[in-house]
Amino acid sequence: MMRFFVLMIAAGAAVVSAATSTLNHPTGTQGLLLVDKLGAHVRFFDPVTYKERSSIALPANPHDFVVSANHRLAYVPIYGDGVYGRNPNPKQEIYIIDTVSRAVAGVINVAPYWAPHGIQIDPAGLLYVTAETDRKLLIVDPNERRVIAAIDTEGTGHWIAMLPDATKMYVANKNDKPYVSVIDLKSRKIVARVPAPNGTQGIAASPDGKQVVVMDAAEPVVIVIDPVTDRVVDRVRLMGQTGGGYKAYYSPDGRTLMTMAGSMVTILDPANLRGPQRVLKAGASPMGFAFSADGNTVLVANHGDGTVSVIDLRKGQVIDTFRAGTGIETLTYY
Repeated sequence: MMRFFVLMIAAGAAVVSAATSTLNHPTGTQGLLLVDKLGAHVRFFDPVTYKERSSIALPANPHDFVVSANHRLAYVPIYGDGVYGRNPNPKQEIYIIDTVSRAVAGVINVAPYWAPHGIQIDPAGLLYVTAETDRKLLIVDPNERRVIAAIDTEGTGHWIAMLPDATKMYVANKNDKPYVSVIDLKSRKIVARVPAPNGTQGIAASPDGKQVVVMDAAEPVVIVIDPVTDRVVDRVRLMGQTGGGYKAYYSPDGRTLMTMAGSMVTILDPANLRGPQRVLKAGASPMGFAFSADGNTVLVANHGDGTVSVIDLRKGQVIDTFRAGTGIETLTYY
C-alpha cells in the first residue's frame, strides 16, 4: 500500500512538472486561437479543418498571448495602434478571453503603465508583461486584476522568456539596449546583462529550462544563452538567410526549435543546434508558431499576407495554406 502511495505521489509530481514546463509552450486539441494584430481580433478556428468558428473584436493592436494552465482563459495584451518605436497611442489593457464561451471575460487595466507587449505566465498563474513605454516588467494578478509589482528592465523590453521554474526572466530589448536583461523573479532585480551588440528580437526558453535563445536583430544568427551562467555559449547562423531573424519558438516537447527570417522558417534540433537545418518558404512576414498536440504539425502565422502555413514536421514540407484574418501575429492550439 505504501509503495502504491509513493508511486502515486511521484506520478502526480511528474504531471505537475510537465504542466509547468509547457505553460508558455501550450498545445491542445480543442481549438486554435489566433491573435489577428492587424485585424484587431482574436479568432477561433477548428484545429482540424482550419475553418473559422468565431471571432472577437478588440482594440488596436492585440499583441501576443498566454493561456491559463487549464486552457480555459487566454490573456491578450493591447499594445496600441503603432509599432515599436512609433506607438503614439499606447494602451493599458490586457483582455481576458474565455476559450470555452469564446467571449471576453474581463479586462485588466495596467495603469499607470503603457504599451503592454510580451507576456508570460508562471505556475502560480501570475502574469508577467512588458510595459514597453515605461521600461518595466509588470507582475499582474489576473484574479485581482491588478498590477502587483513593476520591475526595471533598463531597456524597452519587447519580448520575454521565463525559465519553466519561474526563477528568472530574460528580456529582449530590441535595439534600445545592446543586451538581454536577466531578472531574478524572487529579488525582482536585474542580475545579469547578456551582451547582444546588434540588438535582439524574439526570445524563448526551452521547456526543460536548459537553454535560452534570442534572435540577433541584424544578422541571421541565433544567440544561445546558458541560463546557469547567463553567458552566451554559441551563435548559430541560419542557413540561406541574409537579414536578422525575428521570432524563436520551442515545441512543447522541446525537440524542435523554429525560427524565422524574411519569408523563410528554419527548423532546428535544440539538442544539436549546429546540426542540419531544414529551411522552408512560408508566406509574407511569418511571425508566430503553433505546434499540434501530436507534434506532427506546426502552423506558421504569416503576418504580412493574412495566411497561415501548415507544415508537416515529419516531411519537413509546407502541405497547406489557409486564410485567417488580416495579419496574425501569433497563435496556438489549446
